[in-house]
Amino acid sequence: MSTEGPAPGSGAASAAGAASRPEEASEPGPAPASGAAPAPAEVSAPTAPPGTEQPRRYRPKLRYELIGCGLHGHELLGTDAAELRPGDHLFARDSGGLRWYRCLRCDSWVVLRPPGRPARRYPPSREEVTLPLRGRPLRDRYVLRLIAIDRALHFLILSALAAAVFLFAGNKAALNADFTRILRDLQGGVGGPIASSRHGVVHDLQRLFAISIRNLYLVGTAIAAYAVLEGVEAIGLWQGRRWAEYLTFVATAVFVPYEIYELTRSVTALKVLTLVINLAIVAYLLFSKRLFGLRGGGRAERAEHDADVGWPAIERATPDPFPAGPSPAYGPTAPGGAGARGAPAAPGGAAGASSTSM
Repeated sequence: MSTEGPAPGSGAASAAGAASRPEEASEPGPAPASGAAPAPAEVSAPTAPPGTEQPRRYRPKLRYELIGCGLHGHELLGTDAAELRPGDHLFARDSGGLRWYRCLRCDSWVVLRPPGRPARRYPPSREEVTLPLRGRPLRDRYVLRLIAIDRALHFLILSALAAAVFLFAGNKAALNADFTRILRDLQGGVGGPIASSRHGVVHDLQRLFAISIRNLYLVGTAIAAYAVLEGVEAIGLWQGRRWAEYLTFVATAVFVPYEIYELTRSVTALKVLTLVINLAIVAYLLFSKRLFGLRGGGRAERAEHDADVGWPAIERATPDPFPAGPSPAYGPTAPGGAGARGAPAAPGGAAGASSTSM
């Protein structure tokens, strides 16, 4: 049995409501002198858990934490622990014979029964835990992996093309003889030459067979080298390596002028789409990933990573701990109560809304 719902706590029905609790506001300063305008109090901006902000109609925001949990499941901590320490309230809490676990990625709270056969007495300490990515670093991982998939497709296509060029170069003599024979038979069937035009498939094949074997091997080698480059980019981007971001930026930006030149000769949907994708990749790597020292460079990106991923970020989105007093009992509510039979009542007497999956 697992139940996802709001975090237990007095006066906080969800993690979102607790993220803006009054304790986070800075203490007011001394009272202003008579006749002086009161100075505005500085209030620290609360960190709302993913998916709890008011949705925007025309500018929707993807919740990458929820996508990650949908693909890989919740990141729960302490599910095999017999007891909880006071400092474990950040990710697990006991209430009414049940235990609430907080997902370290998306901040959802999942209620389960305590383990029947715990493997350890306490949950692991903070130093033993590798926290999942959250916020902007998680978004960057998904974007970089989309670019990595694009580079992997380039690698497969270019590898197949290089293999075809090498096969053609190794069997050029036999293929040229077959092509000449087929062309001669076609000319005899139609009663005259069919390759008088300088356009079309026949003309292109004639130009291909006119290339020397040495040049074919050079072309195949160049295509294979570029395929290896695309493969290295794909692997590095998938792993989130900084050097791969620089390599991808340079390798993509170099071909942008050539793609623009090709559009001046002829415009096709494929050429336009290729240029738009490459420009988007260049702009994203340059500005969002702060390459070449832009917008603070790697130091600013590391500071942003530390602000979004780590225990301080989790603390900022943590609801209040349980108040002192007896834990609420989950079970049938009293006649006339707000809760349904068998549904857990929220601490404080009000029934908490939750979604249950058996």
